[in-house]
Amino acid sequence: MRPSPRPLIVLLAAVLLAACAPSPPPQPAPDVAHGRYLVQISGCNDCHTEDFMDRGGNVPEERWLTGSRRGWHNAQGTTYATNLRLLLNRIDEERWLTLARTMKTRAPMAWYRLREISDADLRAIYRYVRWLGPAGEEAPPALPAGVAPPEPYIHFPPVH
Repeated sequence: MRPSPRPLIVLLAAVLLAACAPSPPPQPAPDVAHGRYLVQISGCNDCHTEDFMDRGGNVPEERWLTGSRRGWHNAQGTTYATNLRLLLNRIDEERWLTLARTMKTRAPMAWYRLREISDADLRAIYRYVRWLGPAGEEAPPALPAGVAPPEPYIHFPPVH
C-alpha cells in the first residue's frame, strides 16, 4: 500500500504560504523614529490630523498628518491645516529645509517655531513623514477675511 500524498501536500502548502506571506514592515531607521517622536511632542498632529485633539490623540498613525477640513477662523480669514503627507512627498529634503526656514503663514500655525528647530531635527521630521507615505486629500484653500467658512471651524478672535 502506497502512503497518501496528503501530508506531503499539506506540508508543501504550508511552506509556500509561509514563503509568500507578507513580511512585517521594517522597523524605521533611527532618524525616522526620531522624526516620529518630534511630531508627537511638538503638537503637529493637533492641527494637521483630523479629529486628533477631539479624540485625545487616539487616531491611527495611518491617518496622521493628512490635514484637516476644520477651519481656523478669525478676522484675517480662515485657514486649514495642510496635508503634510502630500506636501512633503512632493518636495525634496532641501526644499523642505528652505520652506521651514522661510515660510510665513497665518494663525494658528506657529511658523516662526520652525526656524528654531535644528536642521537634523527638520530632516528627521521630513524622513518620518516620507516614511508614512502620501495619503489623504489636499486641505481646502484658505478663505479671505469677510468670507464665512463652512462648518466645521474654530473661531478664535483676538483678545485685546
